[in-house]
Amino acid sequence: MAGIVTEPWSVAENGNASMTAKGSSRELRLGRTAHNMSSSSLRKKSDLRVIQKVPYKGLKDFLSNLQEVILGTKLAILFPAIPAAIICTYCGVSQPWIFGLSLLGLTPLAERVSFLTEQLAFYTGPTLGGLLNATCGNATELIIAILALTNNKVAVVKYSLLGSILSNLLLVLGTSLFCGGIANIRREQRFDRKQADVNFFLLLMGFLCHLLPLLVGYLANGKTSAAVLSDMQLNISRGFSIVMLISYIAYLVFQLWTHRQLFDAQDQEDEYDDDVEEETAVISFWSGFFWLVGMTLVIALLSEYVVATIEDASDKWNLSVSFISIILLPIVGNAAEHAGAVIFAFKNKLDISLGVALGSATQIGLFVVPLTIIVAWILGINMDLNFGLLETGCLAVSIIITAFTLQDGSSHYMKGLVLLLCYFIIAICFFVDKLPQKQNAIHLGHQAMNNVVTATTGGVFSS
Repeated sequence: MAGIVTEPWSVAENGNASMTAKGSSRELRLGRTAHNMSSSSLRKKSDLRVIQKVPYKGLKDFLSNLQEVILGTKLAILFPAIPAAIICTYCGVSQPWIFGLSLLGLTPLAERVSFLTEQLAFYTGPTLGGLLNATCGNATELIIAILALTNNKVAVVKYSLLGSILSNLLLVLGTSLFCGGIANIRREQRFDRKQADVNFFLLLMGFLCHLLPLLVGYLANGKTSAAVLSDMQLNISRGFSIVMLISYIAYLVFQLWTHRQLFDAQDQEDEYDDDVEEETAVISFWSGFFWLVGMTLVIALLSEYVVATIEDASDKWNLSVSFISIILLPIVGNAAEHAGAVIFAFKNKLDISLGVALGSATQIGLFVVPLTIIVAWILGINMDLNFGLLETGCLAVSIIITAFTLQDGSSHYMKGLVLLLCYFIIAICFFVDKLPQKQNAIHLGHQAMNNVVTATTGGVFSS
């Protein structure tokens, strides 16, 4: 195992704090999740030789931080989209331009948040670092959801969260399996099913929490008012959300304490790479903390732009809000994480790719979604787990077909191709969706069907 080499600029910045980041390197590496490793594939090594010649310590520390945080990613070319979006907002530029620039700006920010949480993990240890990563891993989706809630755009919240789950299960995983199968076409790709099984158990439980509020709408007879049904769905959803959050906490305990070895992405890297360089913190704890806070605020600002301009972008581009929220938002917002998963699949490291796709889908389904329901409850906004008949059906099929794809612990390009085609089928469905997007649009579909069935059958669904 390689020794730890500390650069002079790092010593100058960190001082005695570097002693805190030491200890068992094996323990620190265990704290890295598949999400961290996926994002790390898009990072580039910084050349600090010029910065080391700066005579002033404060300026040298600032420049080294700037080099590592801003320029230390292959996505740095997208950072100019952030000031461009802000300038366009105050110059009265067309709102679809603001929407597009904001989406591009969110791409490198999501990757940098992962980098900063990993840097903090060097000081906090693997357990707290894992908890921090579990909290910030999908910060972009959570911030967009909360901001959309504050603007009373419940449909956008539901669509965007559903799209994140679908993109991870079908697009990210499908692309990873397809590209990995093509790159390793003459040998079988295998992975550990244990981690995938845990994620699918949780995803199926989350699907049950979405299905039951939907089915409540079909239990009514002609005498049941829509207000009673809506109240039942709302109360059921809030109770289910508490259960989902409890299950996610249990999942974190399972992942970070009792069965950490099942989720240890670093071990697989050691298995394939003979020379794995030992990594150390490149910025100090407080530098990482303030950079993380700053980037979170910028994400919130750009997310506010996205939420405020999504309807105008929909009208200008002649695309439905459902298509933009379910397809475009997850693709652009998680591009860095998705690209990393595909890169590791090319290297025949499917355990990492699966950890990214399934882990992110589980985090959205069992943490971000119920947390959004609770936040809406606190804000006095009626949001439930009934995502609609079409949307819930897409979620069910995605979970089931992905589970069948991974059931034997092996992969080839045909499996990835099928997942991708399923994603394209869903995308086409929402692309042609031209129904008016109203505040309660997600609820209209199953209620209309219920009225038709009641009228033609004389109350078949009456209890």
